[in-house]
Amino acid sequence: MIGKLEVVADDTALAQAAAERFIAAASGAIGERGRFNVALAGGSTPKAMYALLRESPLRERVDWEKVSFYFGDERCVMPDHPDSNYGMAHQNLFEPLELTEEWVYRMRGEMDPVDAAGEYEDLIKKMLGPSPAFDLILLGMGPDGHTASLFPGTLDQIQGDWLVASIYNQKLNSHRITLTPRTINAARSILVVAGGANKAEALAHVLTGPREPDLYPAQLLHPEHGTLTWLVDRAAAKGLAE
Repeated sequence: MIGKLEVVADDTALAQAAAERFIAAASGAIGERGRFNVALAGGSTPKAMYALLRESPLRERVDWEKVSFYFGDERCVMPDHPDSNYGMAHQNLFEPLELTEEWVYRMRGEMDPVDAAGEYEDLIKKMLGPSPAFDLILLGMGPDGHTASLFPGTLDQIQGDWLVASIYNQKLNSHRITLTPRTINAARSILVVAGGANKAEALAHVLTGPREPDLYPAQLLHPEHGTLTWLVDRAAAKGLAE
């Protein structure tokens, strides 16, 4: 297994532990470099984590004016669409915190996906340099073993030196924009949060099964110099040996 595994009791504990990881990463990055560059994820657990971070006592533990928000992936929808990862973060984190969003960098899902991916890659290079290293990339994992918008059978759509890619998922008939494995694995810290029994089979294969990244793209997570943590609940971990 690549990375560290941490198992908590349930979805409530999962959100709490993820929030604590966010706070620790923010504190360390701001203390060392003056700013925290984080890529957010969509999904139910990040939503619950945002709900904790926006309220006391956790909100006071983050210097929000020194946080730059990016996104690990996005659906090709308008920003106010219910499926938008940005829209969810705006509603559940940015707006409650009354952030001006000066430091919020969203993927523009309303654009042509190829153009949007290119624009976001240019933005990342401008803000973080040609070899960007996010302080924290928050990810989920689907029951099919996908992470970000890296889905089974789609990896041939990514060129080796790309930082951001547009992906077409034929099974879902859906276009996505996503950070590539190159960008994700360059992060100082990668946190994968997965909960629920429907993730158990894929998680067991990703962590302990044969290497088949085209079938289980989460196996591509292999940090160059940073840390990788799998934060899961007991239901998701039930397929793993004690």
